Amino acid sequence: MPGLGTLLNDATVVVCGSLGALLGDRIPARVRDVVTDGLGLVTLVVGGLNAAALLDPDLVSEVGRGVPLLIALGSIVIGGMVGAALRFGARLEDLGASLRRRLTSGQSSPENRRRFVEGYVTASLVFCVGPLTVLGSFQDGLGRGIELLALKSILDGLAALAFAASLGWGVVASALTVLVFQGTLTAMAFALGDVMTDAQVAAMTATGGILLLGVGLRLLRIKAIPVADLLPALLLAPLLTALGGSFFDS
Repeated sequence: MPGLGTLLNDATVVVCGSLGALLGDRIPARVRDVVTDGLGLVTLVVGGLNAAALLDPDLVSEVGRGVPLLIALGSIVIGGMVGAALRFGARLEDLGASLRRRLTSGQSSPENRRRFVEGYVTASLVFCVGPLTVLGSFQDGLGRGIELLALKSILDGLAALAFAASLGWGVVASALTVLVFQGTLTAMAFALGDVMTDAQVAAMTATGGILLLGVGLRLLRIKAIPVADLLPALLLAPLLTALGGSFFDS
């Protein structure tokens, strides 16, 4: 059944995120800050490992040595321009604020409102940017099983538990983003079939890794990089890879 993997992933985020949010109020703020810093460091590591896909043999073979970095650069620069023009980041924050008004008391403090939106935006980015999101959704849509999304569900569940303990109920609300984003990818794969080469997947993985590095910097409060505005880069990476492959072949 296409979509089962996304439903499992979504349920895991809701359950584990709710447990973390319930425990979070019992954890001192200093401890929550340490947890957030730890998550930021781990996110940087995961992003770096994914970015290493720039060296993937299939990608290098298709476009040539040195070109993968240009593909990632072009994807992020052009994608950032598109995302900023369409206000992806602001829209995601507005959606988080709207969910907060619907799901929480209107008497919440400004700090709690900020924390909810930050938790929603950060968790949405972490759960939706990465190779397992794309590959797992495609595998599910193509009827090849939900093994990758099952693995992602476990990883996201652990992350949701830790994130929610630090950032609160906004992490649970990010399940809506996971449902829409992964559900869309699954539907696309179901409708279109095998549409991406291994090289294009590698380019998307590397670009997603760079975006995760930006999420890590946000979590560590080093710089609030507008990662949501850069999300169109994930779609541009495989397209630029196809163009690069055509040019390289010629």
